[in-house]
Amino acid sequence: MKEVATPGPVHNRSIRVPFLFIYFALIYFETGADMGNTNQTLHADVLVIGFGKGGKTVATTMGRLGKRVVLVERSERMYGGTCPNVGCVPTKALVHHSRKRRPEDVPQEWYERSVGEVQALTKLFRGVSYDVLNDMDTVTVITGAAAFTDEHTVSVETGDGRLTVTAETILINTGSEPIVLDIPGLRTSQYTVTSRELIDTTILPGRLTIIGGGYLGLEFASIYGQFGSQVTVLEAGPKIFRLVDDDVAAVAEGILVDEGIEIIVGANSTEIRDGETSATVVYEKDGQQHTLEADAILAATGRAPATGNLALDAAGVRTTERGAVEVDEHLRTSRPHIFALGDVNGGPQFTYISLDDSRIVLDQLIGEGKRSTADRVAIPHTLFITPPLATVGLTEKEARAAGHRVKIASQPVAEILPMPRAYIVEETRGVMKFVIDADTDEILGAALLSVEAQELINTVALAMRHGVTAAELRDTVYNHPTSTEAFNGVLATIVRADT
Repeated sequence: MKEVATPGPVHNRSIRVPFLFIYFALIYFETGADMGNTNQTLHADVLVIGFGKGGKTVATTMGRLGKRVVLVERSERMYGGTCPNVGCVPTKALVHHSRKRRPEDVPQEWYERSVGEVQALTKLFRGVSYDVLNDMDTVTVITGAAAFTDEHTVSVETGDGRLTVTAETILINTGSEPIVLDIPGLRTSQYTVTSRELIDTTILPGRLTIIGGGYLGLEFASIYGQFGSQVTVLEAGPKIFRLVDDDVAAVAEGILVDEGIEIIVGANSTEIRDGETSATVVYEKDGQQHTLEADAILAATGRAPATGNLALDAAGVRTTERGAVEVDEHLRTSRPHIFALGDVNGGPQFTYISLDDSRIVLDQLIGEGKRSTADRVAIPHTLFITPPLATVGLTEKEARAAGHRVKIASQPVAEILPMPRAYIVEETRGVMKFVIDADTDEILGAALLSVEAQELINTVALAMRHGVTAAELRDTVYNHPTSTEAFNGVLATIVRADT
């Protein structure tokens, strides 16, 4: 099976319309007498709506097994899904480029060059993702907007017309989209950008205001502060870094503030007023009104499941109050032959969760059907500021609330003697903290704010899943000089314990 709709300038191997209709009329389509005006119907064993990590993984696996697979993606710029195009790949690449800028480098020139290199990288990833599926004879990639017409059928609007696709099994994998709050003037301001739009622009904003102090907002604050923007974060809540204990949060916030990022908590944004060359952001704090000027305003208040245009009612697929597709522990929707994977099902919005979703669905389709979301234990998260903040499991506060007697192992990175790696790479900022069950020595959670924390946290998570105790992790022999050696030191440093 070959690609149906022209994918645009990035890929040039699409089948043009005349040959397209003849090809599929002979092999896959049921057509009427007038092929130019009759809706074309394509049958598949598996239909995947959306090119995200989970969906493309299932599509690839089923295609290799000889199943007829159709994958529909709305935009040619989203082959591969959010992560390689507008999510983790470009943002982490920008983290890398921002940290390479030297004082003598002109911010605008360095930023423009960096964006160009990142766009080249995402184009490469997009092409690879497309080719992996398009090169398979059993898989058809369609570029167009899909909407259900019944529980086994979707209508797809492409640049060449309309197609109808029917399938025995359907996967919804449409991801999520940025939430732009209904603040007067925010949605209509010419200076408002989403994360996707911001990383696409080659103009470095001199003054960047970020509305939202969650993980997305703080990551972008760190990136653009390093590129040279004057960054202000407006957070409506009483604190940032809400997912870690106060002692770790204080160190992380101090790092951002020391880098020149202004963080204003308890700030309720009330209005955006456009001017000729900038916008005025109006916010209230402690009962008083304040203003600041911005060349760009990043709306960073979360992402919502992208379900609005799917016509899920026509398929009898239920959604939650927050608009996510409702699924059970096996990711089946209210229609058992329809699954929902990734951000669209309301679960944690991470690429690696979407990948695990694909394992659950594949186990349902070709396995024993035993794998479920309940199997997920000790799932790590990382906020890619510099140094990165990685967490897994319970915080100290959560552990005590759950009834555990705990002991706390903690050290500033600069004081962890078995970890010369931090000094070698000249990044000694941060802290490591472990929450340990005082009775069993079980690791209940960890927060690592340190160089290479995004890698270290995977070792901690694996230890937690397999019952490796804190003492075992502490006394293990690690390669030298590495960041993992920090465990030899920090886990031997108990700073407090419940009696």
